[in-house]
Formats: sequence, structure tokens, C-alpha cells
Amino acid sequence: MFPDGEVWEASSAARVIPPARPRKLAKVPFVELADGRLQGVVSSGSDIGRVYVSSIATRSYAFACSTNNNRPCGGAHGSFCKHIGAMITEAVLQYGADRVARYLRVDAAADARAITEAMTATRPAQADRSAAAPVFSRFLRHLGYLELAATTAPLPEMQWFPSTRAVA
Repeated sequence: MFPDGEVWEASSAARVIPPARPRKLAKVPFVELADGRLQGVVSSGSDIGRVYVSSIATRSYAFACSTNNNRPCGGAHGSFCKHIGAMITEAVLQYGADRVARYLRVDAAADARAITEAMTATRPAQADRSAAAPVFSRFLRHLGYLELAATTAPLPEMQWFPSTRAVA
């Protein structure tokens, strides 16, 4: 045991922040607040083999949406498409409206609709789609972890993380 009682800091597992509310993963299997963007993977409503990689930049609200094979979304011309709307809704379920609004630098934080309306009122520009590849790659990596058997043993690929405390 450590002086402040934080045993988890010396383990190979990190604390997981529970979602604000439970959400269904079928429509938006992956959503994150990272790299200065709200970004995620959204399932296609018409083709089971297609997903969309969507993102919204912090402050500028510049957005991008494209398929997993890097074709532009047909609905993201000048305004948010339905994939981006679904991603915002699921991010609010996952992280809570306050956290999403704070991360994106949006004043309105009541719910997903208020956040979306505040961003669209600024007339955001369409962004560079170069973020799609790393986001989709992270999503695939997360899927790989789901296929691993449940264990408390360390994962060799995660052992490069530096230890912050010596084990006594």
C-alpha cells in the first residue's frame, strides 16, 4: 500500500471513468475527446460494412466526416451531417454535457442539442480529413482489446509506460 492509498498508480491498469449514462454501442461504437477534437466512429444506417469517422475541432468547430475508406460523407456539406449529430449525442451520454461543452469550448451545456446549436450558430468550416486515419486506427486497436481474454496480467505492449512510483 502507498502512503496516499493509491495502489492503482503502480499497476498496469488505469482507472476507468464510468460513463455519465449507459449508451448503446451499435450506432456510435467509439467516441473520444482527444487531440483537440471530439472524434469518433459512427455506423452507417444503410450499409453494415461501412462506418464514418467524424470529428469536430475545439474552438473553431471545424468538422469532418468520411467513410472508413476515406470517401467524404454526402451529408457534411456546409453543416453537420447526421453522423456528427449522433457522435455529439453519444459523447454527451459518455462524458456528460458539461465535460463535452467544456472540452469543445461551447458556452451552452444543457444537452447535446444545445451544444450542437451553439456550434452551428458560428457557421463552422469543413476541416481537413487527415484526422480520420488515426481515429479509425485507435478504434481498431480498441476492438482488438475486446477480443483478449479477461485477465489482470500486464499486457506486454503497455509495459513501456513509465512508472511514477517505486514499489516498496
